[in-house]
Amino acid sequence: MKKIALALTVSSVALLAAVNVGACKGCHGANFEKKAMGKSKVVADMTHADIAASLKGYKAGTYGGPMKGLMKGQVAKYSDADLDAFAQTIGK
Repeated sequence: MKKIALALTVSSVALLAAVNVGACKGCHGANFEKKAMGKSKVVADMTHADIAASLKGYKAGTYGGPMKGLMKGQVAKYSDADLDAFAQTIGK
């Protein structure tokens, strides 16, 4: 059982390594529990699919309200696969 838990932890860290989580947590909170700058959805309440769609939409410039430009800059450097993998580590 310990080997499985360790493998899951290592896998989660590897998935997170592609996305700079520190930049996210600065606005969204340590557990993604805050509305970024009082304007966004609470990411912790979103589904993995909604998070992935939002991140890819920000990247494409097709999603978002007042923070659209800021978020596009944050996610532009990541591949869609990176964003999908990251989305699986947060939310519901």
